[in-house]
Amino acid sequence: MVLIALMVTGLAVRGWAGAVALCAVAAFLGWLAFLSWPALTVRGRLGRAVAIAFLLGLAAFEATR
Repeated sequence: MVLIALMVTGLAVRGWAGAVALCAVAAFLGWLAFLSWPALTVRGRLGRAVAIAFLLGLAAFEATR
């Protein structure tokens, strides 16, 4: 529930507050990816890395809005 609230906040709020919320979601996804990294295939690793990079790019975009 907290991740959903942070994601909605990150997309709805402009500026630094939205960027911080999206970075928190990206940090949590990065932590989960770190924990599951040894058990993942190459496709799984690539998918998680792309998802985290997308969230960080979206956070950078939100910070400049």
